[in-house]
Amino acid sequence: MRFGLFTSMGAQTWAGVLDLWRHIEATGWDIACVTDHFMPNTPEREGAMLEGWSTLSALAALVPRIRVGTIVLGNTYRHPAVVAKMAAQVDNISGGRLLLGLGAGWQENEHEAYGIPFYTMRERLERLDEACQVLKSLWTQRRSDFQGRHYRLSDAPLDPKPVQRPHPELMIGGGGERVTLRIVARHADHWNVWGGPRVLARKGAVLDEHCAALGRDPKTLTRSANMALLITDDKAEVERLAETIATRLGRHASDARDTCLAGTPDQIREQLGQLRAAGVGVLFIPSLFRPLPALRQDLDRFMAEIAPAFR
Repeated sequence: MRFGLFTSMGAQTWAGVLDLWRHIEATGWDIACVTDHFMPNTPEREGAMLEGWSTLSALAALVPRIRVGTIVLGNTYRHPAVVAKMAAQVDNISGGRLLLGLGAGWQENEHEAYGIPFYTMRERLERLDEACQVLKSLWTQRRSDFQGRHYRLSDAPLDPKPVQRPHPELMIGGGGERVTLRIVARHADHWNVWGGPRVLARKGAVLDEHCAALGRDPKTLTRSANMALLITDDKAEVERLAETIATRLGRHASDARDTCLAGTPDQIREQLGQLRAAGVGVLFIPSLFRPLPALRQDLDRFMAEIAPAFR
């Protein structure tokens, strides 16, 4: 398994993010990602929020080993041709280390504040499907033509191309079983979703069915899970973390508990074994739910005491 961190851009400073990424690179983590939001998802819309793409570009140059990426871009915020160009540049800056994560878009208050069309869920998913086609065409073809319902290209170039061949790793984030996972099966190199062993086993089986319907080998898809880390022998602490996840992500209590990578080191190793049995090859730890100094201590313990058994 590979292990990564994704850093919320909220309530951060540039110096703090750079220091954290340099630290996790030095302590053996494999991947780090930024989030893609413009403001907090609160009624007050108050609080600092670093811009993800420009932050990632700088990190790609200053943090030279680990894979760098996005969990995940909101497709509604930018035309996919713009994303293709930006991604190619970051892949060149990083020397071929970009993981391009993309999702349909969900944070409605940002769309309202900035006048960005939010569309219906169906339209957002249609746009995500077409965006994947636009990205891959521009990354791989000398000139691209595309006539979709939502996006069009006309003899469009993209130069320079990305370093990675045939193109940067394309990760789609989301767990919608009827449509999103079908888009994953059709276009993605990598699927990412919130949840632990139970959620990943259930949704992974649905993804396998979509792959079979399209004639794709499901083993060609990397699968990653987002789980909140807490090393503790206090069961009450674990339950408080699950309650926080349920509130922040709008999850059912059982799914929120499944999203907790929490307990003693032995209990966490057991969870990771179950996650690996569900086909998960990458684990991401979010920085969203705990104060960073306490989380950072657990990140170091995780890499020293738990991760080696799964590499």
